[in-house]
Amino acid sequence: MLKSEYHARIEAPEMRDYGVYLQCDKLLQCQKPLADMVNADELQFQIVHQVEELWMKLIAYTLADVLDYLVREDTHRIVTLMGRVHRLMRLMTAQLDVLETMSPKEYQQIRLQLGNGSGQESPGFKLLLRMPPDLWRAFKASYLDGRGLTVADVYDARYDHGDAYVVAEALIEFDELFQKFRANHLYLIHRSIGLGSRSLKGRPVEMLEGGARHRFFPELWDIRCDMTDRWGAEYGTVRESISHCPHAKAG
Repeated sequence: MLKSEYHARIEAPEMRDYGVYLQCDKLLQCQKPLADMVNADELQFQIVHQVEELWMKLIAYTLADVLDYLVREDTHRIVTLMGRVHRLMRLMTAQLDVLETMSPKEYQQIRLQLGNGSGQESPGFKLLLRMPPDLWRAFKASYLDGRGLTVADVYDARYDHGDAYVVAEALIEFDELFQKFRANHLYLIHRSIGLGSRSLKGRPVEMLEGGARHRFFPELWDIRCDMTDRWGAEYGTVRESISHCPHAKAG
């Protein structure tokens, strides 16, 4: 077939039960017509970002369920669903690599098609930024205050690798993976438009760098520092070497 014939089939897929159920006809019309693409990479640009929005929709939907299970203290459900969120975050981060196959010039051509828009307006991203405070409040009420525990108890003073600990670790892993996604996105910007430029909203890219340093659950990060300070009181103490017996005689 000719290229034009393939394009025609791409834009008018054969619809059977599977395609009808997934609404593939509507899904594949969510991108600009192929003939209107500013360059050959614009389809890739649109699809990657649209898929990111779909993953973020699923993450938000899943985290809403997690909120309910936090209230019920259903640890097994929480850990399972947070595992799903972690996998989705890794998928989101990995697929950013596809955009690195674009040249800076091709990106600039596509960038002009966005009008005044920028990734900072992503509805899925903005929604996910709103959810961590609710997750923390629910975790604190059920697994800390409701059990007479503090973060220090869970991680150090009364550490038992129990429910509160595994849920806390599931939350901090989500936090870590989200920040890794932000960091990868920052490097994508660095590679495509440069960190010395301004974003499409006219804001310095340094704002994006600041966002990448944000933490959803600072208490869970701070406890690591607190423990190191407490346990580290022994770091400066001179102790006998464990690599040899101090009383051993040379042969």
